[in-house]
Amino acid sequence: MKIVGKIVKFMIIIVAMVCITKVNIEKDNGIVLNDNTNKVLDLTAMAYKIEQIKLQDLNYPLDTYVGYLTGYAADCPLCGGTLGCTGQNVLDGTTTYFDNDYGTVGIVASSTNLACGSIVRYKLNDNTVTAIVLDRGVTGTNLDLLVSDEEYAFKNIGRKYISYDILRFGWSR
Repeated sequence: MKIVGKIVKFMIIIVAMVCITKVNIEKDNGIVLNDNTNKVLDLTAMAYKIEQIKLQDLNYPLDTYVGYLTGYAADCPLCGGTLGCTGQNVLDGTTTYFDNDYGTVGIVASSTNLACGSIVRYKLNDNTVTAIVLDRGVTGTNLDLLVSDEEYAFKNIGRKYISYDILRFGWSR
């Protein structure tokens, strides 16, 4: 009887080992092999592909900043009427810029924290605004939106603490 018990225990151990080795998952340098489906997954390549997809999505934020948003007009007392990044004269009332990737966007002034040509997106009075950095003259992570006149800036923008997404750093994504 003792011999039969030992044989049964031995058979249970053998069956358990066979069941455990049935699913064989090996990990080696980011590659996962799964014998059950005969497929090879390269996790590093998948992560790289996901990053490529994100970079191709022009509306995917690359970073998020916070700062104060104010408005200014080209003819303000301390303004020269030209944009600091392009030298374009905006005394003619220009308040938008056409970008090849983002279409018609607003113009904002930033500090040197954001390179010229950077694209930002933020909410202003329940509207989503997309703008390009083409001017200088503020500090830190603050933005200054170019508008038609100072009265409009005072009434419609004021000074708001906002969070804004960076969609592009500089002229290329």
